[in-house]
Amino acid sequence: MRRLFTALLLITSLTVYSQSAQVLSVTLENVDYPYPISYLPLNIDGEDVRMIYMDVKPQKPNGKTLMLFHGKNFAGYYWTNVIKAFSEKGYRVLVPDQIGFGKSSRPIVNYSFHRMASYNKQLMDSLKIQQAVIMGHSMGGMLATRFALLYPERTSQLVLENPIGLEDYRMFVPYASNEALYQTELKASAESIKRYYQSSYFVQWKPEYDELVRIAAGINGSSEFPRYAKVSALTAQMIYEQPVVHEFPMLKVPVLLLIGTQDKTIVGKARLSAENQKKYGLYNQLGKQTAAKIPGAKLIEFNNSGHIPHLEIPEDFMKALAENIK
Repeated sequence: MRRLFTALLLITSLTVYSQSAQVLSVTLENVDYPYPISYLPLNIDGEDVRMIYMDVKPQKPNGKTLMLFHGKNFAGYYWTNVIKAFSEKGYRVLVPDQIGFGKSSRPIVNYSFHRMASYNKQLMDSLKIQQAVIMGHSMGGMLATRFALLYPERTSQLVLENPIGLEDYRMFVPYASNEALYQTELKASAESIKRYYQSSYFVQWKPEYDELVRIAAGINGSSEFPRYAKVSALTAQMIYEQPVVHEFPMLKVPVLLLIGTQDKTIVGKARLSAENQKKYGLYNQLGKQTAAKIPGAKLIEFNNSGHIPHLEIPEDFMKALAENIK
């Protein structure tokens, strides 16, 4: 009887664990997206890959397209409320998972913002979309900036939601090799990811944010996690080595900056001393400094938000975006 009771306890504990710590595939096959997905076939350095995207067409089109670029630690799934709100306003909303992220392929290649921008132009071309509002969050803001610099004729407006890269991390964050970044990625856990999100991303943690951690950490148990970690290291190096901050004055399109001033995001933050962590990533200053560099830019600040205003203060964010989108 005691053995049976022990066995039942073990089975129960394993069941609870599997429900609370589900292992996810590196391309998130077991993560539901809010709208149907399609894919664009690409060949990168001789390797056939797929770029996954959602193309949400409105019931009452206004003739405009909004294209959303996600951040490094996220993918198309976290844009749900933005997609819904602007689809209802008549926008066609195009939401790609960048190569190396989300449900898209993760090839081991040289990653660059130039390359990523070209893939997104190919996606627009394949769908016969001539022009779009290009909106990027976090790393997606760096990509959106590069896209607007390369393809101003395809960019009706550039919208930047708490973009990273508002300062040149090479100037104050010590360099780390690809191998060192890879080893760091391999050590990531649900606990370390949550600590980072809490310390950098949000003013006050809410239970619903745990879903972001679940997806980010769920991949760790996959047999292909080393590939995921390698790609994550390569894209982290891309962010470090390919700044856009020096090119902001060269932008030729209308620019809207939507900045949560409580953001404390620094790429490579763990490589800084506690003292230096306090000197950088100050979005209450960086938003103003960036707006001053961009000809004709409009800055809207949210004093009650951190890194992801569209999730943390959705009503305020949607109102500001709706009133200022072109």
